Amino acid sequence: MTFDPKSMSCEEFQSQMAELVGSGADVANHPHIQDCELCRRLYEDLQTIADAARQLLADQQPEDNLWERIESAIKKGD
Repeated sequence: MTFDPKSMSCEEFQSQMAELVGSGADVANHPHIQDCELCRRLYEDLQTIADAARQLLADQQPEDNLWERIESAIKKGD
């Protein structure tokens, strides 16, 4: 039996949306979203929220000596 994504209900699609987005799938071109305005708007809203969340915290790399400082702090506590 083959599964037709176009025949998904909104409930089925929405229950899988997080997994689809997390997998890197091209959700914007998913057959259900192409035909369903409600789910398309929900996806667009979630994308807006995710984009805003990514901007809240700058992408920071730890300092080069981070592990050395952690090790030193642990040794001081012994």
